[in-house]
Amino acid sequence: MIWQTRRSPLDLTRRARVMGILNVTPDSFSDGGRHVDQHKALAHSRRMIAAGADIIDIGGESTRPGALPVTTEDEIARTLPVLAMLRAEWDGLISIDTMKSQVAAAALSAGADIVNDVSGLRADPKMASVCAASGCGVVVMHMKGEPRTMQKAPQYEDVVAEVREFFHERLETLTRAGIDRAAFCFDPGIGFGKNLEHNLTLLKSIDSLCPQEHPLLLGVSRKSFIGHLLENDTISLRDWPTVAITAQARGKGVMLHRVHEVRPNLDALRMTEAILGV
Repeated sequence: MIWQTRRSPLDLTRRARVMGILNVTPDSFSDGGRHVDQHKALAHSRRMIAAGADIIDIGGESTRPGALPVTTEDEIARTLPVLAMLRAEWDGLISIDTMKSQVAAAALSAGADIVNDVSGLRADPKMASVCAASGCGVVVMHMKGEPRTMQKAPQYEDVVAEVREFFHERLETLTRAGIDRAAFCFDPGIGFGKNLEHNLTLLKSIDSLCPQEHPLLLGVSRKSFIGHLLENDTISLRDWPTVAITAQARGKGVMLHRVHEVRPNLDALRMTEAILGV
């Protein structure tokens, strides 16, 4: 399995990879405000890279439940300086986490390799053309609704079927829009318009969601459903349950994991791979 990004192909045939989360926002659910300062953000990127991250995912707009949108100008001002500093010293893969085509275009011009769009390239009609023109890797996520309202009683007849059908529709539609089929990665959007039962159902069926030969990106790190399941709202206690999900998902073939804590999740992946004999 090869994921084509703008900089280089990422080989996911045997070894799973970690995408480190870098939120340069004041209001993200678990680390809001910690990395708003550009130099602190760069230092955190360096720590994640030293811990083994292959991708750094930079986001300038919180998409937590109830989050309010920010302007394009504010999002660019938050993300581009950090992205440019990181690009100047690191040759690894950088992802921009945005729903806005102008932010994506600015980030790609500054050296980003991947666009990670939680709307599945639906929020901005120009996003597909920006991605197609750049040749970047594209993460297509499933989200029911939008961040401000997505967790208000989400309903599905069959959440697995709906996510699977969404991925296939996006693949065909966006390929027709000019994006290379090899550039697609898919994210089931755990916690984005899903309740606890929906999240667990998707995790149980995680190996059947993705179009064949395309990688799946799983983002469960510190999410609220973990606290609900364990009946504890302390965010710092969600890191080890995240590691458990990472290991279980790798056993089902998930090769990309978006996390806050890189090292323990990477260690879990390598242990699981040793047991699998790959």
